[in-house]
Amino acid sequence: MSGTAGDPAFDVPTTSGRVRGMYHGRTGVRTWRGIPYGGPTSGNDRFRAPRPAEPWRGVRDATRFAPPALQGTYGWKDAVVGTEDCLTLDIVRPDTEDVLPVVVNFHGGTFVTGASNERVLRGYYLSRATDVVYVSVNFRLGVLGYLDFRSIGNDCDANPALWDQILALRWLRANIANFGGDPRRVTIMGESAGGAAVVHLMCAPAARGLFHGAVAQSPPSASVHSRLQAAMWVRRLIDGMGMSHLSTLDDLRAADAADLVRVGQSMLLNSKELVQLNTSFMPTVDGVSLPEHPIDTFERGRQAPVPLIIGTNSGEASFAKALYQTTKQRQKAARRALAVYDPDNVHRVLEAYGQVGGRADFADLIADAVFWAPSVMLATAHRRVAPTWMYRFEYASETMRRLGLGAMHTADLLAVFGDPFGTRASRIELFGPPQGFEEVSELMQYHWGNFFHTGKPGPEWPVYGFRSDERPGRATAVFDRNLRIELDPKSEQRLAWESFDMREWGSSRDDVMEMLAEYFGIDLPGPEVDDDE
Repeated sequence: MSGTAGDPAFDVPTTSGRVRGMYHGRTGVRTWRGIPYGGPTSGNDRFRAPRPAEPWRGVRDATRFAPPALQGTYGWKDAVVGTEDCLTLDIVRPDTEDVLPVVVNFHGGTFVTGASNERVLRGYYLSRATDVVYVSVNFRLGVLGYLDFRSIGNDCDANPALWDQILALRWLRANIANFGGDPRRVTIMGESAGGAAVVHLMCAPAARGLFHGAVAQSPPSASVHSRLQAAMWVRRLIDGMGMSHLSTLDDLRAADAADLVRVGQSMLLNSKELVQLNTSFMPTVDGVSLPEHPIDTFERGRQAPVPLIIGTNSGEASFAKALYQTTKQRQKAARRALAVYDPDNVHRVLEAYGQVGGRADFADLIADAVFWAPSVMLATAHRRVAPTWMYRFEYASETMRRLGLGAMHTADLLAVFGDPFGTRASRIELFGPPQGFEEVSELMQYHWGNFFHTGKPGPEWPVYGFRSDERPGRATAVFDRNLRIELDPKSEQRLAWESFDMREWGSSRDDVMEMLAEYFGIDLPGPEVDDDE
């Protein structure tokens, strides 16, 4: 079977023009690739919110993937791949005429890499297993999508990537019915930076009403820039480009996009700020697209009140076991990372992790700081406004366990998407799918599929509920070869993090404040105080 101009199953109208997809014979699904949902984002449109896609005449071929967003390859050749005009999406659905729920996936990649068509994210197996219309989105990355340039001018938007994602959801609301998707039953999902995108969309007023459920897998939910952070990284970018301190937005719009990406890549790899959990590229709290820190939004009940699945992996940062050889080194690194947020409460967190005396303790602390603790905070708050389910992914093959890596970051993607070899890390398995993979994949697709269709997982997975006289609450599903439920796991660590303020990076960095005031000739504000307080 193949798509032809006269075949209504593949030749589909959109608000910009008709697109022609194809039948993917190996997996038995229909697919449309590289559909534009937004216009150009280069030249004068750089650093601005996107515009709708420009119309085309005739039928557009949608059988090939589009290039990803412009990004570095992080190899020794300093290569850059992709395109600056990158606002496209891919659609996959079962080969039926049924009207189905819609799942929209935002890829991860530390806000700097990734693509809609990464092998594990193509969605062929997930779409068929859960009976949904699956959509995977490209959006701007790194210096072009996740850096706020308002410190050098107001003629820009702080969070281009977030506006891209909102535009994609608007496009889907107008067009997905033509592909057999139900615009009244849309779930957004993502892993890592894509999981953070889900959280940001839940906080964004402009995204309200565009989705009806959310799945955030391993989201670094506290990873947002303050205005201070963003200004610091803009300075580093301008210096790295060899440009004047008086450079304007017009100067940066005239610069070569690949050069901007290369300098951004160098900033990320060579900066000592990584040890303070301060990466170059994140969305910024701008008061408009992201009105306040996500933790504040959730705690004040201002997020989208939709059902939520949120969780992390048990070995998110297992690589960190190899970073420091002595307890003294680990303690110094941990204090350095935490003190830049809340120096008064660092000791409470260290006590909960045994003063990071062991390598595994340090790895757990780093993983929990970035992924688990913020996720618990969001789940704790969200259960007051909408049904919430929390999980921990614990499945790891025998090979990964012997290497001491366990259920490392991204491992859950393989199970959810049903592809045991979908990521580079998974190719370490040389002798076929690891034992138990099919069981855990079937289990997760069962619960995710139920959620896509009904707004709740299977009945075996209880909500992340409240304490009662008989139970401690906080039921958490643990996914291994079988499902088990734990109540209030890691309670000691949870309590330590509840006393730790993760929202404002740089509160103790007077050196950065003074440096920026001198560099830009301005006084940057401290933490904003909400009018309700």
